[in-house]
Amino acid sequence: MTNRKKTHRAIALHYDGIQPPKVQAKAYQERAQALVEAVREQGGLIHQDEQLSQWLNHLNVGEEIPEQLYRVIAELIAYAWFLDGKQPPNYDGINTKV
Repeated sequence: MTNRKKTHRAIALHYDGIQPPKVQAKAYQERAQALVEAVREQGGLIHQDEQLSQWLNHLNVGEEIPEQLYRVIAELIAYAWFLDGKQPPNYDGINTKV
């Protein structure tokens, strides 16, 4: 039996409200925890999702997220904005039913 240590990682995204979100920072092991704490102190949303983390881990810092991830990232950003009482640019306040 092998004793494989699980790699802890954290990937921070930046979204300016106009351009697609970009990878702002990546960290592993102890530095990952420090990155999470820094984001938490700044009031950023912390989301844990192993599969999403694996997808984002393939990107380099400064790289835009791929189009395949737009929807899931958009939903996370919308949720974070909602929690902060913010609205997306050009939001007209119309409620839509899904």
